[in-house]
Amino acid sequence: MSVSDALSGLAPAKINLLLHVGPVQADGYHPLVSLAVFADVGDRVTVRRAEALSLTVEGPFAAGLDGQGDNLILKALRALGEAAGIGEPPVAVTLDKRLPIAAGLGGGSADAGAALRLTARLLNLDMPAAELERLALAAGADGPMCLRARPAWASGIGEVLEDEPRLPTLHGVLLNPGLPSPTGGVYHAYDAAPKAADRPASPADWSVASVIAWLAAQRNDLEAPALAVTPGIGEALAAMRAAPACRLTRMSGSGATVFGLFDDRAAAIEAAFALDRPGWWARPVVLGAPDIEPRAVI
Repeated sequence: MSVSDALSGLAPAKINLLLHVGPVQADGYHPLVSLAVFADVGDRVTVRRAEALSLTVEGPFAAGLDGQGDNLILKALRALGEAAGIGEPPVAVTLDKRLPIAAGLGGGSADAGAALRLTARLLNLDMPAAELERLALAAGADGPMCLRARPAWASGIGEVLEDEPRLPTLHGVLLNPGLPSPTGGVYHAYDAAPKAADRPASPADWSVASVIAWLAAQRNDLEAPALAVTPGIGEALAAMRAAPACRLTRMSGSGATVFGLFDDRAAAIEAAFALDRPGWWARPVVLGAPDIEPRAVI
C-alpha cells in the first residue's frame, strides 16, 4: 500500500465550557448558546482506499458501538458521496474508539467530522469547506463545529458558529464516571424548568486567570437535570472539585463527563492520576485547537 492509500487523523473530544439552553421550540429543538473548545485527546479515525465503503470499530470503547447501519460516520460519508456524485465513497474506515460512549464529548460528531476531512482529502474531492460543514450536519447539530475542531461560539441549535480565537490555551482534566447519561432523558428533565439561551458579555480580558473567573459565573443548564437522571455524576463533580489546584469544575454537554480547569499542565497531570479509579476514565488534556491534520499511514 502506498503512502497516499491511507490517511489517519484525530477526532478530538469537544468540551462545552458553558452551555446556556432555552425552552424547547415547536420543532422539538432547544435553542442554545455555548462556548466550546477541543481537547488533544480523542478517537482516531483511519481511512483507506477500498472497493466499497465499510467501517470497523476497535479500541477500548468499541463494544458500545455498532459499526454498521446508522453509524454517524457511515451517514456522513454517504452524504459526502452523494454530494460529490460518486455514490458511496470507496473507503474502508477504522475507528479506534478511545473516548467513552455518550459522554457529552461530541464523540460521534467528531468521528464523522474526521471521516469527512480524511475521505475528502484521500479521494481528492474538490469540496469547499462550507459544503463539508453542511454535510457534517448529518452527524447532528454539533457536526459542523466538530468538523472545524477549534474554539467557537455556537448558537441556534448548535449549527450557527463564530470562531473565538481570543480564547487562551487551557489545561484541564476530563473525568467520566462510567455511567450512562441519556441525552433525551436529560432534556426531558430540563424541560420541567427551562432557562434562557443567553450569551454572556465577554470577559474583561482573555488571560487564563480572567477567563476561568469569567467561566465560573456561567453555567451548564443541563448539569442539574443530568444529576437528577444520573445522580452518580455528582460523585465525579465532587471528586474533581476536591482535586488540589482545581480552579473550576463543570459537566460537559449532557454528561456524564465532567471537566476541571487547572493553572498548568503539571497540576492537571497530578489531578488526573489521583482521580483514576476502577470504572472511571480520567485524562489530563490541553484545551484549544488540537492538531487534526491528516497523516499518511504507511
